[in-house]
Amino acid sequence: MSINSNSVVGYTAGVVTGVAYGLNPLFAMPLMSNGASVDSILFFRYFIAVALLGLYLAWRRASFRVTLQQGALLAVLGLLFAASSILLFESYRYIPSGLATTLIFLFPVMVALIMVLLGVYPTWQVWLSIAISFVGVIAMTGVGTGTAAHPVGVLLSIGSALSYAIFIVIVNRSRSIARVSNTVLTFYALAVGSIVFGLRIIASDSAPMVGISGTVAWVNLIGLALLPTIISTATLSVATRRIGAAKASVLGVFEPITAIIVGVAVLGEPLTLNIILGISLAIAAVLFMVISSRH
Repeated sequence: MSINSNSVVGYTAGVVTGVAYGLNPLFAMPLMSNGASVDSILFFRYFIAVALLGLYLAWRRASFRVTLQQGALLAVLGLLFAASSILLFESYRYIPSGLATTLIFLFPVMVALIMVLLGVYPTWQVWLSIAISFVGVIAMTGVGTGTAAHPVGVLLSIGSALSYAIFIVIVNRSRSIARVSNTVLTFYALAVGSIVFGLRIIASDSAPMVGISGTVAWVNLIGLALLPTIISTATLSVATRRIGAAKASVLGVFEPITAIIVGVAVLGEPLTLNIILGISLAIAAVLFMVISSRH
């Protein structure tokens, strides 16, 4: 079945979003192992991203002007995106990262349910793709049914997923935001995030430069700013606008796939049969959704 060029761009952007965001461990793990705090990493990641985007927009002589309504919505988007990151990292204090990753991937279900409440009904193919990809994530992360889960960690992970889901829906449904370019949207959303993380550092009275020194550390921070931050946020808005919130959220399955591949190839983590099965299911779900698409 043929797919139009608009959908091709949207699906491609969705895949890039997942892959780019899944590169977080590649850059973050060396910083954390060197003693850098989560708040410091997130602050510099967002701050550098905002600086780079600002320079790019200035070079392009793009307008930074937004209306009051657009500014308010962009601030909300920034708070949602920052909240998703904070809640995810906080959940690691209570539950294993594999369980947290699985719970985070409830966000496609949340997106689909929110869209239903707004009167937009995903097709059965999208629902089936969500279900299959979720099973794939469970297999990839190796979550055991007999593992006790701390309720606080579960709620934090679900809160992270919900924040991300609402972000996606607003980008997709807001007519006001639709008139803001992807680059400007990303700039303001990340600017709000950098302020949030800066305030957290001030409130915690911690030393922001601990564990951040030398060329390698700054290369990792720039890598975080470029790939999992600028590129993933910008391509997410492209995908959401081109193919819709529900389909774009399903493509987020490439995030855990990429993170696991990085863990195996770079960080020396084991490659198990469950991981191979999970990745196969996730890719099959995405292919099914794309092939069965009528747009």
